Amino acid sequence: MQLNVPAQPLRIAMWSGPRNISTALMRAWENRADCVVWDEPLYGYYLDKTGIPHPGASEVIDAQGTDAQAIIARCIGEIPDGKSIFYQKHMTLHLLPELERDWLESLSNCFLIREPEAVIASYGAVRSDLTLDDIGFVQQANLFDQVRHMSGEIPLVIDSREFLLDPETMLRAICARLGIEFVSQMLSWPAGRRDSDGVWGKHWYDSVWKSTGFAPWQEKEYRLGATDQTIAEQARPYYEKLYRYRLQP
Repeated sequence: MQLNVPAQPLRIAMWSGPRNISTALMRAWENRADCVVWDEPLYGYYLDKTGIPHPGASEVIDAQGTDAQAIIARCIGEIPDGKSIFYQKHMTLHLLPELERDWLESLSNCFLIREPEAVIASYGAVRSDLTLDDIGFVQQANLFDQVRHMSGEIPLVIDSREFLLDPETMLRAICARLGIEFVSQMLSWPAGRRDSDGVWGKHWYDSVWKSTGFAPWQEKEYRLGATDQTIAEQARPYYEKLYRYRLQP
């Protein structure tokens, strides 16, 4: 399918916390003929600097590298493979405080949010002893404020629950907001691994590898322990801050 090329190269930074629909959304963008994706560019840098024991940490560090300036240069540099859209799946917690922010002005910064109870319940199944910093809500809210100040505009915010209730309508609205055309190929994709998946995929991406599209929304009741419930309550104001700006087609 021939697509209309954007007037200017489009570099999308989708800022999310863990255990969201971020990888499925990356699949949707990668299924566009005009788009190339990059999975969590700053993950290796983050693990190297913090020493946090994530599954396969040393392998991630080796694969992603630790030179933040070189990584940033790629994020804002020439779009690979002759494509016109560069979709970058970022985790807000990977953008550590010591990193500069002015490079973000070269990107179309978007924010993907999910209720903290759902994030904690999903993440806690893979990692124990979570902290508020581990789930990225504070960092996401702070980054939202920084981007809003730099751009003078309210950034695009996507709530994962509302997205899954109607993926096509939401994708059409997202594309319209970004000034590009929607293509139906964004709604489904072949199952399996991709070369673009981070090396950490074997620890986190099982459900995405089995998927061929967005899973329909299912209402769930999350039962958290006392410590996790406290973290969810601490995170909720930051979630609600962005939720009020969510995309509503």
